[in-house]
Amino acid sequence: MLDPIVNFFTRIFQWIGRGIGLVVGILLWPFVWAGRWYRQRGWILKVVVGAVLLLIIGLYANFIYATQWWSGFNPDYVNPSSLPVTRTVAGDAAAGGSPAADGAAQPEPAAPAPAACNPSAIAETTAALIDFNVNRNAWISSMLVSKLGFFGIPWRNTPFFDNKAAFQLGINQVLRRTTTELVDTLGRVRGTSQIDQNLQDARTALAWDETAWYIGLRGPTRPTPSVYREAIAMLRAFNASLEQCQANFDARADNLLQFLDRIAGDIGSTSDILQARIESSNAGWFDPRADDRFWFAYGQLYAYYGVLTATRSDFSAIVADRNLTALWRRMEEQLRTALDMQPAIISNGNESSFLFPSHLATMGFHLLRVRSQLIEVRSVLDR
Repeated sequence: MLDPIVNFFTRIFQWIGRGIGLVVGILLWPFVWAGRWYRQRGWILKVVVGAVLLLIIGLYANFIYATQWWSGFNPDYVNPSSLPVTRTVAGDAAAGGSPAADGAAQPEPAAPAPAACNPSAIAETTAALIDFNVNRNAWISSMLVSKLGFFGIPWRNTPFFDNKAAFQLGINQVLRRTTTELVDTLGRVRGTSQIDQNLQDARTALAWDETAWYIGLRGPTRPTPSVYREAIAMLRAFNASLEQCQANFDARADNLLQFLDRIAGDIGSTSDILQARIESSNAGWFDPRADDRFWFAYGQLYAYYGVLTATRSDFSAIVADRNLTALWRRMEEQLRTALDMQPAIISNGNESSFLFPSHLATMGFHLLRVRSQLIEVRSVLDR
């Protein structure tokens, strides 16, 4: 009685096995054909083809390693409590020694001490983040394998090996915004001073194509990391000039207000990108574009955590005078809380889904919380 049933299921499993074998055969056929072709060639051609294959394997191995190993990644790279509590600002004269007491013997006249001013924490933090992107880690977007993609498909359209690149691009977006503000407002006295050349050169370097390799469509060019490294040197040269009181840092309340406006606009734009992706797909774990959107936003928050903490240092007198310390620290705490969100796989499911969470919606919530606190700080400055 059971023989027909057993035979039925036996045939089903045989068909499944044949189907799997057919699929595997189709996938392996190009490699089998290449192996036969290779064995029939002469030894010179074998050596050349073998060397090319080894080069390709080495490039892909290096690419996989670079995308999976994040050197120096640390959400606690900023320690807000370590900043000195002062009522000075970047560019102000640094504190000196106290004068001699009345009636005390006066020392012999000495050569005047060289001028010393406070450096900019914003400039130093920006330089450190560039160093993190291109020195402590490989810059993914300009690697040859990154440009070639997955059999011609851009990596951002696949679920593989694009998270670190998106994270780096998110950081770079913040660095470009920050150097622009340093050039246009913070690093000069508006109307009475020229643009600082070091800052201008740093901004120009960071505007370089993010995907440049040694050869481009127009011929030989400079790879992105080498140009970005010049920005590090220029930012630190600006700080060296500032410490010698030979450069300007215009730490005024209206400049701070404008800087916060620009940051709020930048964060708002990213939240809109997340919202557009949420509305266009609810594929859950199987959305290949959700991960690069998430990690781009994460990179922005990672960089703004450092930049805004440095801003509190550079504008410490204004923050204290306007009683903004508590509000500012709350904003920093919100930024740090957002960086705790590090899911292994990014899901872009329906926001009411039980099985597929919406990590993009959660990241968007963190972005808007930070933006609302920026606007709150701005409203206090604008009174």
